[in-house]
Amino acid sequence: MAVTPAGGASEQRLHRAARVEDALNKMVERRLRQRGWQPVITAYTGYGAPGWARVMARIVLTRGAEVRKQRAKVRGWRSFTTSPVHDAPVLIRVGDQVHETRTDRSGYVDCRLTGDLEPGWASVRISTEGAATVEAPVRVVDPQVRFGVVSDIDDTVMVTALPRPLLAAWNTFVLDEHARAAVPGMAVLYERLSQAHPGAPFVYLSTGAWNVAPALTRFLSRHLYPAGPLLLTDWGPTPDRWFRSGQEHKRATLRRLATEFPHIKWLLIGDDGQHDQELYSEFAHAFPDNVVAVAIRRLSPTQAVLAGAIPGPAGDPEVVGSGGKSWFTAPDGAGLWSLLRDTDVV
Repeated sequence: MAVTPAGGASEQRLHRAARVEDALNKMVERRLRQRGWQPVITAYTGYGAPGWARVMARIVLTRGAEVRKQRAKVRGWRSFTTSPVHDAPVLIRVGDQVHETRTDRSGYVDCRLTGDLEPGWASVRISTEGAATVEAPVRVVDPQVRFGVVSDIDDTVMVTALPRPLLAAWNTFVLDEHARAAVPGMAVLYERLSQAHPGAPFVYLSTGAWNVAPALTRFLSRHLYPAGPLLLTDWGPTPDRWFRSGQEHKRATLRRLATEFPHIKWLLIGDDGQHDQELYSEFAHAFPDNVVAVAIRRLSPTQAVLAGAIPGPAGDPEVVGSGGKSWFTAPDGAGLWSLLRDTDVV
């Protein structure tokens, strides 16, 4: 049985905010256990290739009633009525191999593990003491695949139309997932891309919190987006700063994908509301062999103002160049498809 170091273990001195958060979490966890709260595992969709898999999950304490509600479609704030289980031993079976790891300071498991899995959709088993064993889906990418899609979520596949300072709070704590609207034509665009490139992985990259991953997964499924891993982030203090950087999360994730799948050329899809263009341009310059093109959904003037961006010129779809790659811009999925369908991308 392989042993993987705990994701949160570190010898460095934690930032003051992280130390306060850890002390509070430990106190709350102790009291909730005394009241009979039980651990439950939330498994996130992972990805990998034959021989390895990136497994992601979280273990929290919940009341019995909340455990039964986990599959219910509820408002986002309910996903935060839990307490993380810190430094809990976790067993993960990948194929015929069993690995042992531990949760980090926020109850998360995020590790790359060895194991034989066939290309396509597979699953790994995750267990910990006191909780029901769960299976986590894993998208196993065939080594022969040379094309993939990395997509933003807010204002790219899901209409936001809110001022950015309020976006995170609204999406997380207030909005019922059924009230979220899909961006017109984007699901059709993604389905056509998946048909043009059988076996291509679709990765949804966002600065949203892991707490809302189940709701986002249901949203994507309900609107017929291709299934794929969501790569989100954990809010709150980090070992060295007050809050996590959303831009750095996206930047590091793109670089990681380029390293893990050096033979895949990614179609990067985002919007012009905030930093997608800047981050994609930076990545295209640093990893030109891992980018086939960039597709940017152009927000309407009203949406751009709400997103805190400068409204772009209205008009027909267009193709521009940057970083030695083609950039396709249009206001919706249909416009982007009209540009992409006659190119080498498709």
